[in-house]
Amino acid sequence: MGGMSLATSRDFAFALGGLLVEHKGASVVLLDLALQSGWTDWFVIATAGSVTHLRGLARHAEEYAALQGLRPRGPVSISDDEEWALLDFGDVIVHLMLEKARQFYELEKLWFQAPSFPLSEAPRRI
Repeated sequence: MGGMSLATSRDFAFALGGLLVEHKGASVVLLDLALQSGWTDWFVIATAGSVTHLRGLARHAEEYAALQGLRPRGPVSISDDEEWALLDFGDVIVHLMLEKARQFYELEKLWFQAPSFPLSEAPRRI
């Protein structure tokens, strides 16, 4: 994958998930894709309450990553309808979605074989 070790990418994914919870991201889930994907280790998925909230969550994730010395691969990608933002950190990909997009794309069902960690049930690793 990218530049992080598997342990480091796991810690980074859990830390980003915790950050999104702190900033009122809803239904935060981590998917461990290390065995299913050859291009990333983790998805961090969260629901935003509005376009403004979605952009704010993306900014918080970018700022946190920068403090860890990590930058996304390219700018934050926001869909034309502004219902989905994607931050690609290589081994960890963050998906921020409005409820409508989250229900439509159902990433958890698409990647149903991946171990899933709803953050409320996962140990905090910040």
